[in-house]
Amino acid sequence: MPANSAGTLAAFLKDRRTRLDPASFGFSGRRRTPGLRREEVAQRANISPTWYTWLEQGRGGAPSADVLNRIAKGLLLTEAEREHLFMLGLGRPPEVRYVSVEGVSPRLQRLIDTLEASPALVKTATWDVVAWNRAAQLVLTDYSALPAGQRNILRFMFCSPIIRAKQHDWENLARFVVGAFRADAARAGAVSEVAQLVDELCAASAEFAALWQENDVLSHGDGTKRLNHPELGDIELEYSAFSVDGRPDLSLTVYNPLDSAVADRIRALARRFERQ
Repeated sequence: MPANSAGTLAAFLKDRRTRLDPASFGFSGRRRTPGLRREEVAQRANISPTWYTWLEQGRGGAPSADVLNRIAKGLLLTEAEREHLFMLGLGRPPEVRYVSVEGVSPRLQRLIDTLEASPALVKTATWDVVAWNRAAQLVLTDYSALPAGQRNILRFMFCSPIIRAKQHDWENLARFVVGAFRADAARAGAVSEVAQLVDELCAASAEFAALWQENDVLSHGDGTKRLNHPELGDIELEYSAFSVDGRPDLSLTVYNPLDSAVADRIRALARRFERQ
């Protein structure tokens, strides 16, 4: 590890160590300086106190990824801080770790709620929908009426006749969805997490099983989507997908009506819904 990187890593480790409250971890005793002692961090990280001391002194060579992960856990680093630690220690980001989620931050929910005529949803790398706005509920699917474990886009596509009937050119869309799903799961490090879902879908749908065996990998950054909506009629939406900063497991997709008249009909439908 270059001397300048070693020095920056040492300063970063010392700074994060001195921010921690010893009492929070059951460490006691009189202290001349704030934070944990080096041997206490080593104890929490399950590594040699000598090795950790060398790292804070800018010597000892490049640490392994396993050591950095232990230190990150011992210092209670955030994901952003853990990535910074790897960049300083190894010159590369850590391997992606998939973390399942229950929902999104209130700030992100408020953001998508402002999009009155544009359906918007947030999905995980396994394509479970964890947040949506009123427009998405009315135009795409009423996710609120489904149990949390059933809000999965793959299940909608291959197991719901109602959702299938809404789609124009279902066959090509299904092929695209499976390829994009495979890419998202791999990118987020969630390959093992999707195994059960894939097995379930292969058993439930011969069409899904055939497409999965083709091993296509596709990108879905933007495009258009056509729907045959029971109340809005035939509509066309353009969509853009965005990653959620600091959350490789989440992506936000926003659908915008191509026709202002369609946008007006979505708003009217939302107002009717609110009066019910």
